[in-house]
Amino acid sequence: MAGEGGLRVEQRHGKARVRVGRVWRQGGDGSHHFVEWNVSISLLSHCLSSYHRDDNSDIVATDTMKNTAKECGDRLSVEEFAILLGNHFCSFYPQVYTAIVNIIEKPWERVCIDGKPHLHGFKLGSENHTVEATVQKSGALALTSGVAGLALLKTTQSGFEKFVRDKYTILPDTRERMLATEVNASWRYSYESVASIPKKELYFSEKFMEVKKVLMDTFFGPPETGVYSPSVQRTLYLMGSAVLRRFPDVASIHLKMPNIHFLPVNLSTKENPSMVKFKDDVYLPTDEPHGSIEATLSRITSKM
Repeated sequence: MAGEGGLRVEQRHGKARVRVGRVWRQGGDGSHHFVEWNVSISLLSHCLSSYHRDDNSDIVATDTMKNTAKECGDRLSVEEFAILLGNHFCSFYPQVYTAIVNIIEKPWERVCIDGKPHLHGFKLGSENHTVEATVQKSGALALTSGVAGLALLKTTQSGFEKFVRDKYTILPDTRERMLATEVNASWRYSYESVASIPKKELYFSEKFMEVKKVLMDTFFGPPETGVYSPSVQRTLYLMGSAVLRRFPDVASIHLKMPNIHFLPVNLSTKENPSMVKFKDDVYLPTDEPHGSIEATLSRITSKM
């Protein structure tokens, strides 16, 4: 935005890390539903007078954003809530032309007791559900969902060989190693307007679980045999392409998969100073340093 004195001002303001816990008790069977969200809101608006002069008349206070983020009526998915918030700020305030809403949903899962789902009991899982919704005053929408911290490991069916080797390389070729990673994935939906999103209740919650299942199924392979992984790169590609094949409304997916190493333990003893190698059953877990592999897969016709 052009400013006074020949200066250009690019600005936004918002409220970060608004924590919200919500219980819905409308279940016909007496069951409760619980979510915990960490909400961050950023508004792009016409409020340059607050920068150029002592005039705050166009600023939507961050306190207002915080309190708005806690307003949630009927049960809905975290994606729907992010869109609802963004649409509210763009439609209710004339000076706001874009709202960016980021939400992290903690993985509270319903517990089972004696094989039965508990009506109001939950335990905290591991991986988070992430969402970013960018809503414009015109109704245009950019929606991205994701999973963060999805820790996966298999004890065999992995190798790494025939890579570039020079004087700095000491890593041996192998066709037998453990493969462990912590998947951070984000996928962009093809819906380009608020009006075009599916009307099915909790559609995006179901889609999140389905995408996560495809990622895990592709990583592990069939339960009886597994699937061989020649590299993290190849496994990442197969996981991402499986999501794009399975879900036509996913336009692109970004996967970040650090290679978390479990190194076979070799020991020397006083009696035997030479290195003693265990029989591939004792490992040293290491998370630093680790390999860093990431890529984005998209349909050729989709907008990046």
